[in-house]
Amino acid sequence: MEYTRVGASGLKVSKIGLGMMSYGDPAKAPWFLPEEDAEPIVRRAVEGGVTLFDTADMYSAGVSEEITGRLLRKLFARREEYVVATKVCFPMGPGPNDRGLSRKHVLDSVDGSLRRLGTDYIDLYQVHRWDSETPVEETMAALDDAVRAGKVRYTGASLMYGWQLAKMQHAARRAGGTAFVSMQTRYNLAYREEEREVIPYCADAGLGVLAYSPLARGLLTGRESAGTVRGAHEGRAPESEAVVRALTTVADGRGVPPAQVALAWLIGKGTVPLVGATKTRHLDDALAAVELRLSAGEMAALEAPYRAREPFGYDW
Repeated sequence: MEYTRVGASGLKVSKIGLGMMSYGDPAKAPWFLPEEDAEPIVRRAVEGGVTLFDTADMYSAGVSEEITGRLLRKLFARREEYVVATKVCFPMGPGPNDRGLSRKHVLDSVDGSLRRLGTDYIDLYQVHRWDSETPVEETMAALDDAVRAGKVRYTGASLMYGWQLAKMQHAARRAGGTAFVSMQTRYNLAYREEEREVIPYCADAGLGVLAYSPLARGLLTGRESAGTVRGAHEGRAPESEAVVRALTTVADGRGVPPAQVALAWLIGKGTVPLVGATKTRHLDDALAAVELRLSAGEMAALEAPYRAREPFGYDW
């Protein structure tokens, strides 16, 4: 495994992270894996040197955080050895203050996540979406208070427009408080709309980029994504036949699975892919991708077929 800094911060993480969204209560969604099925996958990640584990309070209504906390405590000797990331914003109850980025919900949610994770602090606490009903100054002050209280080490954002990210970052800087160190966004060979504003802004502002859905829900694995339980449940990822053909050509030329090439492309772009593995072989592809170096010609060939599409996923 190789490690990298998160943006301009001092935080170092593995070049591949494990997304924990797939682990939860199968009664809540058919594609959730229970803890006993998740354990061998997480164990394989730990054995491979993965140190970044990303979840959210709303994944399986908190069950993902509980599973994440139990497995990481079981598989690591020391809390300092891993980086746990979670998120706040989506509804966690029926009340009007059980959602969003208000001071009340942020600070309540920090305590809820700490309890479910079974830890004294969260390494990376991310706002899960933009909240148009709460002043950004209120949100950033609440996050800063969580950091000063020792409950959070670093803060980040997830999936919002470039102007929204810049506005929140500016509010933190202006107040002399804690600013984001990372942006987690949808980014893969089949969806590159974040290259317009968000990723250039992150590069300029020193924010690390965490790429979720790095394989476009199976589209970039060379296998039929609609054949997976989650693909059938949530629908297919955005498709581009030309992108998949280019990916397959490069992968065949290297003699490796397409997933390895798709992940190696993301690493080559300076991002940290968050792999949502549901089988141990998914981890094998991810770990091998860290060592796969694509040439400039291969990177260009992979990127050439892409055509712009309508951005999506910003609402909650």
